[in-house]
Amino acid sequence: MVKHILVVEDDDGVRVALQRWLTSDGFQVTAVGEGRQVGEILERMSIDLVVMDICLPDTDGLRLTTQIREKCDPGIIILSGRGDLMDRVVGLEMGADDYITKPFEPREILARVRSVLRRMRPAPAAIPGRAAGYTFDGWLVDAQSHALFNPSGEPTPLTSGEYQLLEAFVTHANRVLSRDQLIEWTSTNDSPAFDRSIDTRVGRLRKKLNEHPRQPRYIKTVRNGGYMFAAKVTPA
Repeated sequence: MVKHILVVEDDDGVRVALQRWLTSDGFQVTAVGEGRQVGEILERMSIDLVVMDICLPDTDGLRLTTQIREKCDPGIIILSGRGDLMDRVVGLEMGADDYITKPFEPREILARVRSVLRRMRPAPAAIPGRAAGYTFDGWLVDAQSHALFNPSGEPTPLTSGEYQLLEAFVTHANRVLSRDQLIEWTSTNDSPAFDRSIDTRVGRLRKKLNEHPRQPRYIKTVRNGGYMFAAKVTPA
């Protein structure tokens, strides 16, 4: 199935170049120059990945990332002229799957796009002896579709990073996991994790699990240790 990519870039030259490169690589591409058009497009089109500039004339990419994550869960790649480590961390913390610094080459863009789409693919069919999912207190973590369902059976959207973190927790329930362990298990060559990004990702995951901010039920903070997932987890 052809993947549909939405490009949000106010620079005409960059937008046209991105559309040309991605189209030539076999993707369906919709390209716009303003952030205000994104909501309407996401409502009427099925978008697999959003590639957007962090500095748009009517909004900023970080705010738009948050708004997109509240409605749906496509892959998100942020483009920016700022390459500082902190800028990258903030972008990933806000829910982006990758962060690319301008200027960039066509080969890099195509490689990053394919990498994010590859990480978003459903897992292959269950391997004999390996759980197809995990349950705790009525919640279901589907290891094949990388989805989370609440006790009412409704899906709870997760980013790829949030799913990786949740999977690490449910497969190591009631064990203290250090930040270093979580970083190792949830980072990739294309999208590295950092101490602060782990903490922020935990915060987002707690919200999606309806945790009380001061007294979380499931993801416990262990002082000078890291985090522990405090629940009875059963393979599904």
